[in-house]
Amino acid sequence: MAQKQSILGRIAQLTRANLNSMIDRAEDPEKMLDQLVRDYTESIREAEEAVAQTIGNLRLAEADHAEDVRAAKEWGAKAIAASQKADAMRTADRADEADRFDQLAKVAIGKQIGFENEAKTAAPSIASQGETVEKLKTGLVQMRGRLEELYTKRDQLVARQKTADAQAKVQDAVKSINVMDPTSELSRFEERVRRQEALVAGQAELANDSLESQFDELEADSTQLEIDARLAELKGQLGTGTEPSSLESAPEEQPQSDQTPSS
Repeated sequence: MAQKQSILGRIAQLTRANLNSMIDRAEDPEKMLDQLVRDYTESIREAEEAVAQTIGNLRLAEADHAEDVRAAKEWGAKAIAASQKADAMRTADRADEADRFDQLAKVAIGKQIGFENEAKTAAPSIASQGETVEKLKTGLVQMRGRLEELYTKRDQLVARQKTADAQAKVQDAVKSINVMDPTSELSRFEERVRRQEALVAGQAELANDSLESQFDELEADSTQLEIDARLAELKGQLGTGTEPSSLESAPEEQPQSDQTPSS
């Protein structure tokens, strides 16, 4: 009986358990649910064994009760038969035989009473065991339902945990980024590029200016060479007494006539 009460108590405790509250209080809900699944599974196994044993005991008690009831009826029938035989013996003036059958009837009645008492005594226990079996069966059904709920809760929790872990990783990644506006980094990089582009443009302009100055110098050198050449040519012409080829003779003036027009 104590074992049955213990199993019933555990069944009642487990079936009344508030899973959501237990999950909220647990430091590691997934591990807690895994442990609960193991506990429920073990409790169900023990409850099934207890129910099977209780059912077996109940069936034995019911069989014994039925046997007591049958025996009581059988001894009652024997008592009736012995009493009738005793009455017949007395009718036949066979008093000694009649007394003997009356004694047999009394013995049969005693047996009948004994079996009836046993059946009457066993009846409440059988009824109690029957109620216990029904409670255990109901508890088992509830426990199996809670176990299915546990599996569902666990699967949901694992999925939620994975989602939470992924979100945490995203948050960690976000935290690792500069809290300032990331476009500021782009702006600084763009400024570096612009400075580099300006440097290249300046170098190109400087190279172009240098090239133009070289051409200017070349043009100046050419002019100077021409001047020097002409000077040398002039000097050469002056040394030979010839007019410079480059100077043209001035035209001679024609003398005007002194004649006046006739009147």
